[in-house]
Amino acid sequence: MPLKPITSDRVATPVGPFSPAVRDGDRVYTSGQIAQDPATGKLIEGGVAAQTERVLRNVEAVLNAADKSLADVVKVNVYLTDMRNFAEMNEVYARHFAAPYPARTTIAVAALPLGAIVEMEMIAGD
Repeated sequence: MPLKPITSDRVATPVGPFSPAVRDGDRVYTSGQIAQDPATGKLIEGGVAAQTERVLRNVEAVLNAADKSLADVVKVNVYLTDMRNFAEMNEVYARHFAAPYPARTTIAVAALPLGAIVEMEMIAGD
């Protein structure tokens, strides 16, 4: 079955050769989302809490375009430029998910696009 690209006008236009998400059967795989303002494409102001909130809203917009929601997410990868931001990111993250929680990996990275401090990608299923 061919991959079906998923797009949304509720997120910034990708700056590279990738889709915001792709559907493969019943699964939806999102590309990494950073805290870009959908209207301007610029990184929003604020610390990790504000950026995490925007990231989750961006991912949710992409999932909604695929008729999915955060409740359908089975796996999350989180990328932080500083692990000292883990607790604050986790606090915002916890407000968007309910038990049973998706599997999750959190990785510290040297840098993220546009100077972001958090990026997330997700896999959603039925």
